[in-house]
Amino acid sequence: MAEEITFDYFGKLDLRIGKILEVEVVPESKKLIKIQVDFGSERRQCIAGLLKFYQPEELAGKKCVFLLNLQRRMLAGLESQCMILAAEDEAGNVSVLQPEKDIADGSKIG
Repeated sequence: MAEEITFDYFGKLDLRIGKILEVEVVPESKKLIKIQVDFGSERRQCIAGLLKFYQPEELAGKKCVFLLNLQRRMLAGLESQCMILAAEDEAGNVSVLQPEKDIADGSKIG
């Protein structure tokens, strides 16, 4: 189990629903994809190691959960401006997190 955090610490996380607009395989990478995401009031780019689990067309159009205030970083020469959240089981299966019902792009989670 991970270390417990306070409610105030959790409140610092900017978790939001984003609609995936475009997904491309990152050239010369075996696992990275470039995702363009609409959060209602802004668009961001996410670089994620999901190619082993999803083809670009499987993600395009989906609404998923993203962490927006994670420090930006460069991956394969591209800036990742947010992080898509996914679960992984003991067998190595991965599934991106999605809202149960349709909800507005940019909706805050918390």
